[in-house]
Amino acid sequence: MNNKRGSLILKVIIYVVCVFLAILSIAPFYIMIINATRSTVQIQQHAISLLPSTYMMKNIAILLGKSFNPANGFVNSLIISTGATLCAVYFSNMTAYGLVVYNWRFRRPFFSFIMAIMMIPAQITMIGFYQMVYRIHMTNNFLMLILPAIASPSMVFFMRQYMLPSLSMEIIQAARIDGAGEFYIFNRIAMPIMKPAIATQAIFCFVSSWNNLFTPLVLLTDQKKYTMPIMVSLLRGDIYKTEYGSVYMGLALTVLPLIVVYLILSRYIISGVALGGVKG
Repeated sequence: MNNKRGSLILKVIIYVVCVFLAILSIAPFYIMIINATRSTVQIQQHAISLLPSTYMMKNIAILLGKSFNPANGFVNSLIISTGATLCAVYFSNMTAYGLVVYNWRFRRPFFSFIMAIMMIPAQITMIGFYQMVYRIHMTNNFLMLILPAIASPSMVFFMRQYMLPSLSMEIIQAARIDGAGEFYIFNRIAMPIMKPAIATQAIFCFVSSWNNLFTPLVLLTDQKKYTMPIMVSLLRGDIYKTEYGSVYMGLALTVLPLIVVYLILSRYIISGVALGGVKG
């Protein structure tokens, strides 16, 4: 009887903690969306409100009337984030495939080199990267924000760890015996097996690329090519210093695509992380 009561109390505690953590995680997004519908005066009086107000359209009108073009920023961010995600996922998967499937002399040193690169902060290489981009006259080109995503050491590591236990070498050998080419095996056999890992890493890469402010701010000088994070960072200027409702609306417009992408691919996260963490 005491064991059942102790088990019940433990379950209640676990559920309470989980519900509290869930509310703690959702609360900032909820407050942001609610404040996007409130006026500046209402936000100044009470920073937190549980009920929406009626100033959403007015806040949108203020945004559009102050040279803030969310549609243009959304398209620019979508192009960069989608391109970077596709490049990172495909080529990282291909690199991991080469590390797992092929037995070549420098396989271990090459993997160790990739792991060493993970320890180098990207900001350290920004000066040299900007000088290179400036010299080839590509400072306002989206390709310079997409192509570097091909080299993603952390994604290569994750894909390799996922592929070690889940990709059967017998299937690869059987496909080769049947006369299938290496690219056919990779695209038609390995890639479908990697779907959970691909979806998981696609979410992380898309979110990281969408929220990236530092690199686009350095490389992009044309206002027509500004991304959503750059536009939101400009909301802190003097024009918007009293329009808090419009600032929250800009933040909400920036976060909304990330929520949509997460909801679409979230079912793969648990299975992808769990299987990717299995020791090969």
